Amino acid sequence: MKNLIVLLLLSCFSLVGIAKDLAQEKQDAFIAKLLNQQVKQQISIEKSVNAILKRYPTEVKDVINVALSLYPYEYKQIMLGAMRAEPAISCEVIDIMLAANVAASEEIVKIAVSMEPAYAREIVQSAANHNHEDLTSIVRVAIEAEPFVSETILKDTMLSYPDMVIEILAGAINALPDQVITFVRNTFQLFPDEQEDVLSLAISSTKAMHDKEIVETAVSAGMDQNLAEEIAIQAGADKAIFANNEKIEDK
Repeated sequence: MKNLIVLLLLSCFSLVGIAKDLAQEKQDAFIAKLLNQQVKQQISIEKSVNAILKRYPTEVKDVINVALSLYPYEYKQIMLGAMRAEPAISCEVIDIMLAANVAASEEIVKIAVSMEPAYAREIVQSAANHNHEDLTSIVRVAIEAEPFVSETILKDTMLSYPDMVIEILAGAINALPDQVITFVRNTFQLFPDEQEDVLSLAISSTKAMHDKEIVETAVSAGMDQNLAEEIAIQAGADKAIFANNEKIEDK
């Protein structure tokens, strides 16, 4: 009797699963039909995706996935169409696009941030959650696309990935090297234990014209001046800029 009950339950579960699969197939076929009809009418894939999602705003994942299966090389237009339908779903769109693996993480981030800079912080977080190995590139392209939120992106991403502070800082400096002092100062405040590595990276990643000010920023943050100068020289700074230098802490 028990075996019979188990078999009946398994059969029910199997039927439910089949029903769900059939419903999904039916919906995907319907979306594909809509897309193909519009494309045949010379309507761009961007406008087609946009129009469908405005009509069916809860079907974001299905619409994007069907569009990508039909027109994989139009991923940028599909992204833009979806995000323009409703900017608030930008992060959801990013998650779907990254999961589909249609392009590199940094390319997806660049498109998304350029389209919706107001969601830059959230977009970076979504991309980082999918592929934090590319965090340096993700941060770099996001800041390049929207420099006005660079400090917010830097802070939030570092707090989310405290074990990748140097990689995140590298991305920020690569994007906006002239803002290295601001980035270094903010990083010192957030992670004082990383001062030596931060200083070394900042010196090695920027022009010599910033070297002295970077060291001064490190000393102002509490680092011993002799140590700061030594690390800077090891990272490539010219020793001559520190010769006969008045000690910052004595000023």
